[in-house]
Amino acid sequence: MKQRIPYLDTIRFVAMLMVVVSHSCDPFNAIAMFNPAAANPDLALWGGLWGSAVRACVPLFVMLVGALALDTELPMTVFWRRRITRVLWPFLIWSLLYNLFPWFIEVLGLPSSTVTDFFPFATDVSGDWSDTLGRIAMIPLTFNGLTTHLWYVWLVIGLYLFIPILAAWVRQATRRQIELVLVVWFVGTFMPYMREFVGRYLFGECSWNEFGMFYYLSGFMGYMLLGYYIVRFVPMLYKKVLLAAVPIFVLGFIITWTGYTHMIAIPGHTAEQEELFWYNCSPQVVLMTVALFVTIRIIPTCGRVSHALENFTRCGFGIYLCHYFFIGPTFLLVGSIGLPVGLRMPLAAMLALAAAWALVALVKHILPRSKWLMG
Repeated sequence: MKQRIPYLDTIRFVAMLMVVVSHSCDPFNAIAMFNPAAANPDLALWGGLWGSAVRACVPLFVMLVGALALDTELPMTVFWRRRITRVLWPFLIWSLLYNLFPWFIEVLGLPSSTVTDFFPFATDVSGDWSDTLGRIAMIPLTFNGLTTHLWYVWLVIGLYLFIPILAAWVRQATRRQIELVLVVWFVGTFMPYMREFVGRYLFGECSWNEFGMFYYLSGFMGYMLLGYYIVRFVPMLYKKVLLAAVPIFVLGFIITWTGYTHMIAIPGHTAEQEELFWYNCSPQVVLMTVALFVTIRIIPTCGRVSHALENFTRCGFGIYLCHYFFIGPTFLLVGSIGLPVGLRMPLAAMLALAAAWALVALVKHILPRSKWLMG
C-alpha cells in the first residue's frame, strides 16, 4: 500500500471546491446567454471573474492523477481493469439518473421549468419517454445539458488508457528528459491562440489532417507529467514558492479574465471563442495551475483537518458525480436571501459541496460496498 501524501488530499479538496464554484457560475452565465434582456450585468461580471479564477480546477485533478498513478508497474490490462471499471460503473449509473430527471419531473406533474431550475443549460430537454430513451442510448458516446460536468470522465478514462505507456517511459527517463518534454508541451499550449489569431492550419494541420506537430505531446498528458515531476523533483522551498507563485497566479488570472471579457464582447462570437481563454490546456492556465499546486503543497494541516480531508478523498469521485444536482437549487437559495452578487457564487458552491459530501458520506455509511455507485 502506498504511503499517503497529506497535501495531495488538500489539493484534491481545493480542486473540487473550484470545480463546484465553476459550475455555480453556470446559472449566472446561462441567464446572460439565453435571456440577455433579463440578465443583471453584475451576473455576467462576476460569472466571468469567478469562472476565470477557478480555471485551474480540472488541471489540478489531472496533475493528481499523474502524481499518484504514473509510477505504476502494473501490467497494462490489470491497470486498465482496476482504474477504468472504478469510474465506469458509477459514471453510467449517474448518467442514467441525470437523464431520467426530466422524465421524473413529468411523471410528478411538476412544471417543465423545474428541469432548467436544476440544470441551467438544459433548456430544450424533453421529459417524453422516447426522448429519454434516446438520451440514455447516447450515454456511452456523449453528454448533454443534463450531464455537462461528466465530460471529465471520458477525459480521465483516456488518461488511464495512456498511463501504462507513459509510465513505462517515466521509469527510465531522467529528470532532464522529463523537463524537455514538459517544455515542448508548454510551447504547444499556445496552439489555441495561434489557430485563432494566426491561422487555422499550422504545423502540418490541414483539412485532411488534424494531427499537427504538437499533437502527440499536447493536452492533458502534460499536466499528468507535470504533477509527477513536481511531487518527485521539486523541493518544498516555502519562501521562494510564495514569492514566485503569487505573481504567477495573478498574471495567469489577469490574462484569463481580460482575454475572456474581450472574446465575449465580440459581436456574434462563437462558443469556441467564448471558451478560448478558459481553455484548460493554455499557457496562462498552466501558470495558474502550477502556482496553486506548489502553494497548496506547502500549507500545513493539523490532525483533524487531515482526517477530514482523508474522508473527503474517499468521497471525492462521488461528490463530483452528484454535486450538479445541487447547483440550481443553491443558486435559487442564495439569490433569495439578498446577498451581493459577487458573494453568491462562492456561497452557492460551498452549500452544494457540503450537500454533495453529506449525501456521499451517508451512502457510504449505509452501503459500505458502494464503489459501484460512488466510486
